[in-house]
Amino acid sequence: MFFIQSIRFLISMVYSRIAGASAVTALNLSGISIDSTAPIPDPVLVSSEVTFLIYMLALPLLTLILGRIRPLIVVAVILVAVGRILMTATAVLTPLAAAALVVGGGLVYILLIARWRMETLPYLFILGFAADQLFRAFGNTLDPSLSPDYLNVQIVLSAALVLISILAFIFESERGSDSVQNRGLIPFWGAVGLGGLLYLELALLTLPNAVAGRADTSYSLMVVPLVVATLLPIIPIVRDRARAFISLFDANVRGWLWMLIVAILFVLGTRLRGVAAGSALVAAQFFISLTWFWLTRPRADRERSFGAIWILFGMMLFGLLVVGDNFTFEYAFVRYFAGDAAFLNDVIPPLLRGFRGFGLGLLLLATFLAVLPMTQTTKRIAWSGKASALSSLLLLLVVIGAGVGAAILSRPPVISGVRGVNEMRIGTYNIHGGYDEFYNRNLESVARTIQQSGANVVLLQQVDAGRITSFGVDQSLWLARRLGMDRRFYPTNEGLQGLAVLSNMEIAFDDGMLLSSMGSQTGVQRVQVLPNPNTVITLYNTWLSPLYDLGAEALADQQQDQQRQLNELFGTYVQQACNINLGYAVIGGTFHNVPDSPLAQGLRNAGFSDPFAGLPLELSATFVRAGQPRARFDYLWMCNLPSLGAGVMDSAASDHRLAVSLVVLNRQAGS
Repeated sequence: MFFIQSIRFLISMVYSRIAGASAVTALNLSGISIDSTAPIPDPVLVSSEVTFLIYMLALPLLTLILGRIRPLIVVAVILVAVGRILMTATAVLTPLAAAALVVGGGLVYILLIARWRMETLPYLFILGFAADQLFRAFGNTLDPSLSPDYLNVQIVLSAALVLISILAFIFESERGSDSVQNRGLIPFWGAVGLGGLLYLELALLTLPNAVAGRADTSYSLMVVPLVVATLLPIIPIVRDRARAFISLFDANVRGWLWMLIVAILFVLGTRLRGVAAGSALVAAQFFISLTWFWLTRPRADRERSFGAIWILFGMMLFGLLVVGDNFTFEYAFVRYFAGDAAFLNDVIPPLLRGFRGFGLGLLLLATFLAVLPMTQTTKRIAWSGKASALSSLLLLLVVIGAGVGAAILSRPPVISGVRGVNEMRIGTYNIHGGYDEFYNRNLESVARTIQQSGANVVLLQQVDAGRITSFGVDQSLWLARRLGMDRRFYPTNEGLQGLAVLSNMEIAFDDGMLLSSMGSQTGVQRVQVLPNPNTVITLYNTWLSPLYDLGAEALADQQQDQQRQLNELFGTYVQQACNINLGYAVIGGTFHNVPDSPLAQGLRNAGFSDPFAGLPLELSATFVRAGQPRARFDYLWMCNLPSLGAGVMDSAASDHRLAVSLVVLNRQAGS
């Protein structure tokens, strides 16, 4: 469990620290006033953190020399336990370095367990992933063990882990339980499978919010089935049934059949919608959870293991899958190289931009890697269902208990909506994926900013719902539960990135559509709220394509892209929304253009008013970055909703500011 928590954390920290250091490097900070209390990444420190990570990933190579020394298992456990504490108590190591220590120690532990207690390894992975899911259910998809408030609990758990490891080592040494049958190793294909399995589990299958996002279904509906699907393979009778099924086929096709089944489930889970898609991904998790038993094979008495080398190769494959996953979301932000590296411009940027829409392709590639060990094992079937009926019953009770616990921990709160009001605050907030300008994770600060604004309804942009580089958190769900609000999420990219609306008023309806885009895939979300029984307010939440300085011709194309997106919004949804007979309307979000642009003028011509019009830039700017002029990119365009005032929250939780307006209901704009 510590290994899984840490590797999730490590991926996001590497992403955020490198991105933050790149942002700092691009600036000349001397003489620049930084509007942020968050730490500014030091590129030199980040470089040393990455170097330390490389050393820790190479730590398993020690087992090539010391693998026969069995007490090294306890040493690996101590490294993991101490590193897990230091991830929270950052006095000695930075969080990234501490997580690297846990991952390095965890890889050593995996190799040693495979060597001395081969049959135990799949159970450890299965139980670890199930425990991680329960933690995240308790934290509303955010791992609560990452909070400083968790430090005392972590110290107790780490101490218990070390104590249990020492007692287990002493007990097994005295009992002489080092059976030849239980000795094993991780072969080359097993390490390849490890890389694929880690990606599938960490990027999707053990995140109920990510499964819900991909399948377009409810988070609460997915938590219990996924926990149960993860744990079912620990029950002997389940493995026995799997063994009986796979035995029906020739040894040379068993693995390929298994791979085909999982691939079909992924296609169904990402191409269908609703419960059917969610069920397919839950079934995929069950098949993948069974696949953990195929990573190792028995080791002869004097056979030498090169598992340390192979596992490094497997982790490299895992890292490449994670990088590919990142570019399925960040493809539009790839820039051309300059200077001596310009010769790469014909290869690298087009390749990385080609990851657009490649999410399913990565899942299928990872499936191929994950099941390869099974295709290469023809002389044995890894599933053994030999156990007493009593042990099967006890393990079934464990699975049921975990499912019940997941249901209790993930149950949605009761939202008491605000009703019968004549005024309401509406806000728009680009939360930048939960990061501030320098990529410090800032979701709690985002929540406090929304809370302090007093907004009844907030339109959110650049929202992640379970990306592997944003700590796997469903940000709109976490914010909604943290603030006691209802929420609706509309995905625009791979089901895990998009737009969201938070509301403490009743939400009557929501839908959305994708908009044409040259760069990042964007869309518009439509949500209707009921501030009182006789009033319906229709909200249109959008994020138009950004403008980049790539030359006059490229800029003109980007502006045309924005105008096309706005035309599609009006043509499909808004149309005559500014007719009083059709009620109240708000178009809000990030428009990536200035107030005197033709884009903004078009909205005025359509009858929409700007509550921020006339305010000086110092009071209305929503895009604030160090060393750059302040700008106003985020808007609330009102129709039939007179404003009593508007302002921008002075919070650096994101590189955008929360803009909020107090509007009057049941009164025409001219009255």
